[in-house]
Amino acid sequence: MDMGKIIVAGIGPGSQEDITPAVLDAVREADAIVGYKYYFQFIEPFVKEGCECIDTGMKKERERALQAFELAEQDKNVVVISSGDAGLYGMAPLIYEMKQERHSDIEIYTLPGISAFQKAASLLGAPIGHDVCLISLSDLMTPWEVIERRIKAAAMGDFVTAIYNPKSHGRYWQLYRLQELFLKERSKETPVGYVRQAGREEQEIKVTTLGAFDPEDVDMFTVILIGNSQSYVADGKMITPRGYYRKQADDGNKIGQNIMIESFRTIAKELKKDYPLGHKWALLHAIHTTADFEMEDILYTDTGAVESLYDKVKDGSLKTIVSDVTMVTSGIRKGALQRLGVEAKCYLSDPRVAEMATTQGITRTQAGIRLAVEEHPDALYAFGNAPTALMELCDLIRKGKAHPAGIIAAPVGFVHVRESKYMVKPFKEIPKIIVEGRKGGSNLAATLCNAILTFDDAEQLKPGRDL
Repeated sequence: MDMGKIIVAGIGPGSQEDITPAVLDAVREADAIVGYKYYFQFIEPFVKEGCECIDTGMKKERERALQAFELAEQDKNVVVISSGDAGLYGMAPLIYEMKQERHSDIEIYTLPGISAFQKAASLLGAPIGHDVCLISLSDLMTPWEVIERRIKAAAMGDFVTAIYNPKSHGRYWQLYRLQELFLKERSKETPVGYVRQAGREEQEIKVTTLGAFDPEDVDMFTVILIGNSQSYVADGKMITPRGYYRKQADDGNKIGQNIMIESFRTIAKELKKDYPLGHKWALLHAIHTTADFEMEDILYTDTGAVESLYDKVKDGSLKTIVSDVTMVTSGIRKGALQRLGVEAKCYLSDPRVAEMATTQGITRTQAGIRLAVEEHPDALYAFGNAPTALMELCDLIRKGKAHPAGIIAAPVGFVHVRESKYMVKPFKEIPKIIVEGRKGGSNLAATLCNAILTFDDAEQLKPGRDL
C-alpha cells in the first residue's frame, strides 16, 4: 500500500510575515492539514482548493496526531500545524511518539518555525543575548514539583528565562510562586518584559522589573522574559549582553562593580535572616570587606542610623568625615566623596598633633581628635584603629565640646577596645555603627563610611558605582 507523509510545521507566533517560506510551500502542497482550529486563520490564504482541513479544539492533540496518521496511510501528504515552532511545546514530539506506538512506516518531516519567545524577544529589544531557559507553567502533563525545581535551577543559574503558559482560568497562583522564587536569587531591579498576542493585531508589549511585575497583568496568550543579572533597559528596550561584566565605563557597569554586585548577592543569600535595609547594607559591606560572617553577630547599628546619616549627607548638613588614622580616609571612595561634596580628613599628620601629644601627655590619635573637634565638632567620626581616640571623643561629647553627626566605632585590638565601644553606646541621640568586641580595623571603618555614602544603591543591591 502506498503511503503519504506527515510534515509537522511551525507556523510562527501568529502573523503571516513570520511564517517561513518552507512552511508556506508545505501548506500550499498539502492534501490535508490538521491543526487546532484557531490557527487555521493564519494559513487560510495559502491552502489549495480541495485540501482537506481538519480542525479540532484545545487539548485534542492525540486525536489530531491519530487523524494525521490515518490520512497519511491513505497516501496523502499531510501537514500538521503548530503555533510557533512545532518542536517546542508543539505537535512534533507527539507525532514521533505515535509513529513508534503504531510501528508506522510513514515518513515524518519537521519544519521549524519562529517561536513565540523569539518573536517576543525581538519586540522587546535584545533580551536573549546570553544563555536562555524555557519553562512552561502548565502542569497538565508535568507535575508542579518538577516545574518548581526547574524554576529554582533557572533562577540560580542566572539564565535569561522565557515563561510559556504563565496562566489560565484554573492556574492563577503558579506565576506568583515563580516570581517569589526568582526574587530569592535575582535583584528586584532585574528587567522583565512580556508580550501578549505576539505578532497579532491584539499585540501588547510591556517592560518592567521583577519586583514591580504584576502577575495579574498577563494571560494565557502572554510570553514573559526575565533577564539575567547583566540585563538592563535602555530607551525602553531590554538588552542582555553577549558576555558577562561588559566594559561600559560610561554607565558605571564596570567589571569591578559587577563582581562586587555578585559578591553582595552571594552574601545576602547566606545571611541568617533578613534585616532592616540600612543595617543590612552596612552588614553586607562589612562582610564583603572581611569575608567574616561573624559580623552578623557583632555589627551593631542604631535604628535608622545609616538612613539618617545618608539623609544628612544629601541635605548638605554633613560635609565632613573625620577619621582616627589615614588608612580610614584612604579607604573611603573618592568618587563618592566628590559626587556628594563631602571631605574626609585625618589630623594625624597635622604638625600641631605631635606638639600637643608631647605637651599634654596624650596619644597622637587623641591629639588629632581634639584638634578635629575644634574645627569640625559636628562631623561624622570614624574610628578603625585607636580606642584612645574614640574614648577622647566620648569625653569631649560629655563636656559639650563635640556634637558628632554620627560615630562609626570600629577600633581593633586588645587594650581598652571593648571599653571604648561601651562608652559610645549611652549617647542615644547620636547615630552609631559599632563593631562590637575586639574586632575592627581601618578597612571596616572605611567600608562602613562607604555604606552610608552609597545608601541610595541599597534597595537595588547595586554596590560599587564609585569604584
